[in-house]
Amino acid sequence: MLNGNLIDLNDLPISEWNRIIALAQEIIKRPELYSEKCYGKILATLFYEPSTRTQMSFQTAMLKLGGRIIGFDDPQNSSVSKGESLKDTITIVSNYADMIVLRHPNEGAARAASLYASCPVINAGDGGHLHPSQTLTDLLTLSVEKGRLTDLVVGICGDLVNGRTVHSLIKALSCYRGNSFVLISTPNLRVPSYIKDIMSAAGCPFTEVDSLSEAIPMLDVLYMTRIQRERFTSEEEYLREKDVYRLDREKLMSARSDLRILHPLPRVDEIAIEVDDDPRAAYFRQASYGVYARMALLIRLTTPPEYPVAEPAPKQPLPHHCENPRCITQKEGYLPGLFTSGGDMLVCDYCDSRLLI
Repeated sequence: MLNGNLIDLNDLPISEWNRIIALAQEIIKRPELYSEKCYGKILATLFYEPSTRTQMSFQTAMLKLGGRIIGFDDPQNSSVSKGESLKDTITIVSNYADMIVLRHPNEGAARAASLYASCPVINAGDGGHLHPSQTLTDLLTLSVEKGRLTDLVVGICGDLVNGRTVHSLIKALSCYRGNSFVLISTPNLRVPSYIKDIMSAAGCPFTEVDSLSEAIPMLDVLYMTRIQRERFTSEEEYLREKDVYRLDREKLMSARSDLRILHPLPRVDEIAIEVDDDPRAAYFRQASYGVYARMALLIRLTTPPEYPVAEPAPKQPLPHHCENPRCITQKEGYLPGLFTSGGDMLVCDYCDSRLLI
């Protein structure tokens, strides 16, 4: 792998994405050939937020590769409950494990963890920011179900402002030729401006609409997402948004026969149960592909690089503070202020928020 971590999929060259996807497809065909690839290795799964699929698929992937797992799925069962900092937790655990998978409610937490880890860190979701291993799962799903990652009209529906899976997927598919997006949400749940900037810079067409029924006939892929109650500041605000979009059999009547419906799960009520039996519904298959995508990822992380990898030059901290209240720097005050210059603004290296200067 490029630098030993997977914080943001875009930190890696597209050739590495394709290598992981191709390896996952080989594992699907001949899993027995890979049953000892991580023998003697230990994976630490540190989940500061609840998770079913991501946590269990990483654990399953490691076990299928012959490795072992340690970690926690509730920070109240760890020294975090005593006030231990992220830095101290990561420093200690990286002495016990060969890789760390981190899920955290604060944006940029995985990037922060990588500053102090002595082993590779995998971002398993940092607040509403990014979820790169889910994106690898989504890319593998599209490769298998659609046979391509190019020339797709992709509809993404639901909570696009808080959806870390959405942000990661848009960033990834914008790098492949001929893709375009139909972004279906209410005005309050539109994608963040930095994601729009990424699509524009890539020359990737996108439209923002508020009607799922009107959008669905034009789509090759429909990526449904739930309205995330845990990201709202009030129950009243959540209730205003939660039932706006629902995919049912009636809406599917106008969809293409080769449409594929994806969902990162868990589902609440945004997809009717009756849709599950439709052959176009790929979300349960998508969850199973996640194990193979993560098996391929773990193998690549433990594979020596084929070429010399230069260590990036350390950045000099700046005397600025990120203003995003969800950024990990707001919680862990010792973190250095790391920014990338972008004209008349700075971009936070942890959470991608902008700061005018």
